Amino acid sequence: MFRPTPAPSAEERSKLRRVLEDRLTALARHHRVPGAQLAVHSGGMTFAVETGVLDVGTGEPFTADAAVPIGSVTKAYTATVVMLLVADGDVELDDRLGDHVPELRRAGPPCTVRQVLSHTAGLPSGPDSDQVASVTAARYLLDHCTDRTLVMPPGTDFSYSNAGYVAAGRLIETVTGMSWQEAMRSVLLDPLGTVPSFIGTAAAPHRPTARGHSANKATGRTRPVRQNLAPAEAAAGALRASALDLVALGRAHLGDGPAGLPLRELAEEMRRPVPGGDPGVLADGWGLGWALFHRGDTVWFGHDGNAQGTSCSLRADPVTGTVVGFTANAGSGTELWNELTDVLGEITGVPMPAAPAPRGPATPMAATSQCTGIYLNGDIEYQVTMGDGGGLALSVDGDPSAPLVCHEDLTCDLVDPSSGRRIPGGRFVRDPRTGAVDRIQLSGRMARKSALV
Repeated sequence: MFRPTPAPSAEERSKLRRVLEDRLTALARHHRVPGAQLAVHSGGMTFAVETGVLDVGTGEPFTADAAVPIGSVTKAYTATVVMLLVADGDVELDDRLGDHVPELRRAGPPCTVRQVLSHTAGLPSGPDSDQVASVTAARYLLDHCTDRTLVMPPGTDFSYSNAGYVAAGRLIETVTGMSWQEAMRSVLLDPLGTVPSFIGTAAAPHRPTARGHSANKATGRTRPVRQNLAPAEAAAGALRASALDLVALGRAHLGDGPAGLPLRELAEEMRRPVPGGDPGVLADGWGLGWALFHRGDTVWFGHDGNAQGTSCSLRADPVTGTVVGFTANAGSGTELWNELTDVLGEITGVPMPAAPAPRGPATPMAATSQCTGIYLNGDIEYQVTMGDGGGLALSVDGDPSAPLVCHEDLTCDLVDPSSGRRIPGGRFVRDPRTGAVDRIQLSGRMARKSALV
């Protein structure tokens, strides 16, 4: 049942804004984030605060309307446009993807639109952006989304896939006859009142744009970084937006948006957990374009995104109508956000979902020897080896190995070699027919065992 939080008084609003700004500024300084935005819709009111600078090179101050590369939060916008096409009768969720995407009609994966939006299509994560910098979306799909590249049968489990959202963007293009950017603008952004801004195109006139930044903890220096998203990957991560823009999208999905967007009828479908999809450390469940997060009896929806040197998040509570948007122009913004969620719960009175935490000490895992091997997700190679002490270690694409802390239920934490800090990593997965460990899921991405080591 929808139970909106009570509207604060003018004095309470002023105090809330000051507290939010002070806490955001302090946390940004602590985590060495040059600039950040926070927008909160609660009790029928929206508060927006910002801190710091858009670019350490220019010192231009962050403003409420500044556009930040939001990375994978773009996927929530792409999924929303697909659902609006569903509402118009142009697409059915259980249509085969190849019914709408000509490049996938012959050798494409046997997956549905619903499975693509929920990351249960079995598609690989996708290649590095540098590898596909000069290819079209059509060529990308022909090369990287085939029935031979599947990491699991469609509909059987969860594997986070940028390639799947390249396919969703291509579906939008073939159905609407517009480019993904044009469709995004006319179908969704304009009705939301969001000034369009995309990576790879000129910044919107009169709208400031934030640079991403990288912080070197050893030297204490922070420097701007360049966005390298390939044009073909636009539907998976090319949007630039503000925290207020994110709140506008969340409110629209709660039925509190522009009258011209028929999202009320679609919202419940989009945030309904899909069967057979375990996103591991990314969230507690997944819907159609939305990650789902449990807090007590409430299921929040939202999405996180990281572009080059940025970190952004959106959360919305269907029970109280609370919506929170956050952007930061540094990769360390993720740690800032994790601390900020506790602060926001205290300030708004609406407890927010917490970030996943490492588990306790490792428990003896009888299947340790079964977990070693080489696992593949498209072009990504994960190698799991066993050390002299019997513990496991992980190497990705030949990089130096990092220890894994494993548990009897086959879940595992990664250990940062430089700090020793444990990070929730993922899980090993058994073949349901044989019981043998044949897959590993790391940061939501599934990889299938291809060889022993």
